[in-house]
Amino acid sequence: MTIRILPPPGAPRRLAAAQLSNSVGDGAYYVCSALYFIRVAGLSPAQIGLGLTIAWAVGSVAGVPLGALADRRGPRGTSAALAVATAGSVLAFLLIRSFWGFLFAVLVYATAQCGLAASRQALLAGLVPPERRTGVLAHLQSMLNGGLALGAALGGLALAADTERAYLAVFVLDAVSFLVCAAVLLRLPAVPPVEGREAGEPRLAVLRDRPYALVTLLNAILLLRMPLLSLAVPLWIVQRTQAPGWLVSALFVLNTVAVMLFQVRMARPVGDLDSARRAVRVSGLVMAASCAVFAVSALPGAGWAAAALLVAGAVLQVDAEMRQSAGSWQIGFSLAPADRIGQYQGFFGTGVPVARTAGPLVLTSLILVWGIPGWLLLGAVLLAASYGMGPAVRRAESARSSGGAGGRAAVRAS
Repeated sequence: MTIRILPPPGAPRRLAAAQLSNSVGDGAYYVCSALYFIRVAGLSPAQIGLGLTIAWAVGSVAGVPLGALADRRGPRGTSAALAVATAGSVLAFLLIRSFWGFLFAVLVYATAQCGLAASRQALLAGLVPPERRTGVLAHLQSMLNGGLALGAALGGLALAADTERAYLAVFVLDAVSFLVCAAVLLRLPAVPPVEGREAGEPRLAVLRDRPYALVTLLNAILLLRMPLLSLAVPLWIVQRTQAPGWLVSALFVLNTVAVMLFQVRMARPVGDLDSARRAVRVSGLVMAASCAVFAVSALPGAGWAAAALLVAGAVLQVDAEMRQSAGSWQIGFSLAPADRIGQYQGFFGTGVPVARTAGPLVLTSLILVWGIPGWLLLGAVLLAASYGMGPAVRRAESARSSGGAGGRAAVRAS
C-alpha cells in the first residue's frame, strides 16, 4: 500500500507548504501558550478561558465578512495579509502583562485565524478544479497534522526547559511560521476577485441562505468531536477508568499519525455530493460505535482491558473523523456559489470555533457528569446529525440549482 502525503506539484504543493509552515508554529504554541500566559503574563486560568471564549466567538462571526473580502479583493492577497496579522498578534503576546492587553491580542489572533481559513479556502477553490479539491484538502490535513506533531515536539522542549526565554522562543517561532506562510501564499498565482453584486443582492448573501445554514449547523454538531481526545477522553481515562495515565498521550499520537497517513486514502472515494453524504452518514455510525466503546471502558475490570477498549474507541473515532472531514469538505464547497466561495467558507467554517468554545462544556457535562449514559447520548446525537445531513444537503442542492444564473445560489428568505 502506497501512502502519499505530499500533494501533486504546483499550486496544491505550495498550499501544502503554507499549511505546514504555520502548523509547526501552531503546534508549539498550543502546547506552551497556557503556561506562558499563567507564568509569564501573570493571567489566571479563568481570565485565559474567558478571553479565549470571547475571542473565538468574535472570530467565528468575523470569518464571514473577511471571507467576503477575499472574494471581492482577491483571496491571495487577503490570505497573506491575514497571515501577517496573525503573526503580529502572536508577537503582541510577548508584550502583554494584563487581561485587557491579552484580550485585545487574542481577539486579533482569533479573527485573523478565522478569516485566514476562509480566504485560504477561496484561494484553493480558485486554483484547484472542483473535482480535485477534496483530495487536495486531504493532503493539506495530513500536512497539518504532521506540522502540529513536529511543533508539539518543539513545544515539549520548551516545557522541559520551563523558562521565560524558552516560552518566548516558541511565540517567536509561531510568528515566523505565519510570516513564512504569507510569503509562500504570495508566490501562488493570483485569483481574480469576483465581480460586483447584482442589483438587490445582499452583501453577505450566505446569511440569507437558510438551507446552507442548516447544513452548517449540522456540521457544527458533528465537529463537537474535536475536543474529545484533547479534553474529554483524558479526563475520562483519569477519573472513570483503570487504564494508565500515559495512554492519554498514546491516543493523541495515534490520532495524529493516523490522519497524517490515511486521510488522503479515506478521502479518495469522495468526489461529489452523493459520495459526500454517504461518507458523513457512515462516519456517524462509526462515531456512535466509538462512543459506545469508550463508555464500556469504565466498567469494572483490569486496567489492560480498559486500555484495549480505549484504543479500539480511538481507532473508531479517527476513522469517523477522517470520513466526516472528507464529506464535509466536499459538501461545503459544492453547495457554495462559485463567486461567493470566501463568504460561504467563512460561514461553513464557524463550526470549528463553535466546537472550540461550546465543545468543552458540552462534552464534560455529558461525559464526566452523566458517565456511560452521557457517552451513549453523545453517540446518538452525532448519529442523528450525520443522518440529517443527507436531507439537508439535498434541500440545499435543490435551492442552489434554482437560485439563478451565474452560479449564484443565495436563497432569499421568503
